[in-house]
Amino acid sequence: MASEVSTALRAKFIERTYLHLALAISVFVVLSAVAQNVPGVELLVGKMLGHRYSWGVVLALFCGAGYIADKWASGSSSTGMQYMGLLLYTVAEVVIFIPLIFLVKSYVGVEPILSAGAATLAVFAGLTAYVFITKKDFSFIKGTLTTISMAAVGLVIASLVWGFHLGMVFSAAMIVLGAGYILYYTSNIQRHYRPDQHVAAALALFSALAFVFWYVLRILLSLVRD
Repeated sequence: MASEVSTALRAKFIERTYLHLALAISVFVVLSAVAQNVPGVELLVGKMLGHRYSWGVVLALFCGAGYIADKWASGSSSTGMQYMGLLLYTVAEVVIFIPLIFLVKSYVGVEPILSAGAATLAVFAGLTAYVFITKKDFSFIKGTLTTISMAAVGLVIASLVWGFHLGMVFSAAMIVLGAGYILYYTSNIQRHYRPDQHVAAALALFSALAFVFWYVLRILLSLVRD
């Protein structure tokens, strides 16, 4: 584990983790920009959001891709498979963000999206600094995060089945949940990942970062619509 190796090796692991996180973010930004400018993207958005059940299928496929990506990144001894896992998850995030970014861009333009991204990165940086400075172990919140996540999934499924809207209170609660995952994963990087699991660690951090960004954009879209 990272906490049991030399200081130099642990520092190298942390450096590689955040370099791979920066790479995943860069690929996400570039591919998202390309996707928004592909001819016919509005037709794709229409198909993805045309019916609440079609969005349910998209979410199910995303969850399946995320599960496979995590298995490849964390469970494989092959470096190539680990990178394939990170790439698969990054592409899955790009796809699921297409309709949300398209709607925000259509209502208010690109600038608020950039502001939301900057705010998300600022929150991430603050939480990361807190964990590294205090060196607190947040592994104890795993059970709470899991319970809240299961409840959130249940609400999302219910909203798809019965057609009710999950408002800004839900989005705000999910941002807090995402912040909890950032604390948890950052703490794990200091203590519980193996030094050769920098790709898996980067994927975990990227998933939490994208989760927070998603709900920041949802709140932004709700405010504009109101």
